[in-house]
Amino acid sequence: MALTHETLLEGSKMWGLFYLMGFSICVLIYTFLPSNRERFERAERDIFDEDDAPWK
Repeated sequence: MALTHETLLEGSKMWGLFYLMGFSICVLIYTFLPSNRERFERAERDIFDEDDAPWK
């Protein structure tokens, strides 16, 4: 098998596709893990706790 530009291009496209699909699956798993629920709920609550008014 000759190592041509087209072969390298096809391989890099396939690797990029699998990389992005794997990364997306990892992000979804991390997001929906039950152990992270409290962390995300706390971040949702704390973002507006103190700085809820306009600057003076």
